[in-house]
Amino acid sequence: MQFIVIDGLDASGKSTQAKLLSSFLKKRGRTVFLRMHPSNDNFFGIRAKYFLQQKGKSAHFNAALFYMCDVIRSVITYSWRRYDCIIFVRYLMGTAYLPKPLERIAYHFFATIVPTSSFMFFLDASPAEAYKRVSLRGEELEMFESLEELEKIRQKALALALEDNWIIVEADRTMKQIQEEIRRNII
Repeated sequence: MQFIVIDGLDASGKSTQAKLLSSFLKKRGRTVFLRMHPSNDNFFGIRAKYFLQQKGKSAHFNAALFYMCDVIRSVITYSWRRYDCIIFVRYLMGTAYLPKPLERIAYHFFATIVPTSSFMFFLDASPAEAYKRVSLRGEELEMFESLEELEKIRQKALALALEDNWIIVEADRTMKQIQEEIRRNII
């Protein structure tokens, strides 16, 4: 079983790249389970999404807490043996949304209790590009989707990715270029 993580800032292209990769692997005859976080099918994911729409420090903390509970629930709930490939969208980098120094403590704590992989991709979109993409969605912005917040989060997430040997993919490029780089690292 191959475990793949695709993570990055909001609007870095995580879901798009995961769906493209899932489709590619299925066409090659592999069974694939794709899981996105926060998810809509359980209490933790729903609460994480709720708190992402709120303001204030307690909402900030609760969003991260419920998000990590959602991830842990996914790890525990689903039978990994039934699939050739498991793809998680958003995983450990959700901890980068916590204030310093909690992000580093939470990251290392959760990294000891959930599986990790040599196929953990951090889609490194510049904050300006991520903000532009988020703004084009036409949806209400979440608490972390301002240019200032994206800059802070990228700095923390990139430091964690570099420290823990993530595969860093420059994500200001085209979907095709990003997908090709991900595939090159997997195959």
